[in-house]
Amino acid sequence: MASSFLERASSNSRVQLAATAIVSGAVAASAVLGYQRLRREERIHELKDSIPSQDDEGEEALRRLNSFGGSSSNADKEDLRNEILARRAQAGDYDDELILEQLARNRVFLTPAGLDKLRSAFVVVVGCGGVGSHCAAALARSGVSRIRLVDFDQVTLSSLNRHAVATLADVGIPKVQCLRRRLLAVVPWVRFDLRQEKYWDEAADRLLEPWKDDDDDDGRKPDYVVDAIDNIDTKVSLLKYCHDHDLPVISAMGAGCKSDPTRIIVGDIGTGTDDRLSRSTRRRLKLLGITKGIPTVYSTEKTGEGKAELLPLPEDEFQKGQVGDLGVLPDFRVRILPVLGTMPAVFGYTVANHVILSITGYPHDYLPAKGREKVYEGLVAAVQGNEEKLLRYMTGGDPSITVGLKVPVTTSDMAFLAEEIFKGQSAITGLTTRLTVLRWRKPTASTLVRIGEPPDEQKSSNVKLEDLVIMTKEEGLRHDKEVLRGDKRPEDLYDAKTVEKVEALLRETAKYEKYR
Repeated sequence: MASSFLERASSNSRVQLAATAIVSGAVAASAVLGYQRLRREERIHELKDSIPSQDDEGEEALRRLNSFGGSSSNADKEDLRNEILARRAQAGDYDDELILEQLARNRVFLTPAGLDKLRSAFVVVVGCGGVGSHCAAALARSGVSRIRLVDFDQVTLSSLNRHAVATLADVGIPKVQCLRRRLLAVVPWVRFDLRQEKYWDEAADRLLEPWKDDDDDDGRKPDYVVDAIDNIDTKVSLLKYCHDHDLPVISAMGAGCKSDPTRIIVGDIGTGTDDRLSRSTRRRLKLLGITKGIPTVYSTEKTGEGKAELLPLPEDEFQKGQVGDLGVLPDFRVRILPVLGTMPAVFGYTVANHVILSITGYPHDYLPAKGREKVYEGLVAAVQGNEEKLLRYMTGGDPSITVGLKVPVTTSDMAFLAEEIFKGQSAITGLTTRLTVLRWRKPTASTLVRIGEPPDEQKSSNVKLEDLVIMTKEEGLRHDKEVLRGDKRPEDLYDAKTVEKVEALLRETAKYEKYR
């Protein structure tokens, strides 16, 4: 039957035409693909042939090409070749199809429109150490075409366990120059603007100024600013400037003493964590009126037995004098922060990932802080329940009085109260399980606030953060019975040390109340 079918098919003119068309199409497609492959190979060979040889120019050219206006003893002939190629590429003498081929995986993932946004973007990376170097390298490799690098420091021997591109040959040169030097060999079309100086208030306008091309008088504002600073003063200053000037910014918190990459997350600046740098940054920003709106990369990892910790600088270290290969400035003694070399890289890539997704508009719905959001929601619900119970008691047990009652406390407020003020534990015993939140002192007047008339009436409690204390549920039941619905004061129920401790915490909370 098979042979008869083939005989009929061969005698059928339509089948013959179809077969001819298929064969012709396959031949044509093969020819086109073959031509494209050959043309691509030709372009690659032309590109390689166009790269200057090591004999094209000598040491004098190296001195002329130094990006800081002087000679560099670390420059070599490979740097010269990369520099010349980069200048030609940035002048337009580079096949755009080769660039797109290099970025092909990103282009497919982000779509051509998304990649176009990334290629036209301008990003400022402040801090080019372990975190900043990995972030800058990822941004450059992903297609960002304008990158400003800001850092006053030089590459040291101790940098090499975590820096993205530095080698032994780079020790002693500025970190910004090291990054440009190495990345030009990978992405010669990327333009780097190097600012070898420390970020500080007076220089903010200049360091974060728009990128100006020859044909653009106004320049392009930064599409994103990366904070990879490990100094609290300059970190807060940078974040405050970006907040006030509507510059998108993301802040990397401490990678030191961290070892668990599964606990690194992206969250708002108002989210709580045990990271000291994160906690200090949030507190300083709250005092400046900034409580949310800045994405941060931080770790929820807690310290524990056997884990690395930042220890005080022992006296014998002060007697050692200079520590030349570890310090950043002459006569600058240092404390060596325990850093596992892999962790700054994870932080840096997480920051770069967020910047790339944000610039291109790619969806990025991050999980909440590993379940902490539910904890805060539960504590807000505890405030709600305790306020309703207290109001019913104060009004003679009328259940209708609490219908529709709201409390002016958010999960962000609770994250701050629980993590920053009470450190996730009872103010009475320090226990960390089965926690609740209720008032510290019995109100002297009604707690009910009414706005409008029924049926459009709005009812809320007048509770403030500075009124609230965290206890275990067992402690809360006793406190509610004897203080809030009884005749005792906290001073009658607790010892003087506990009372003063809680009062001090509530005074600290009151400092931030006006910024809510």
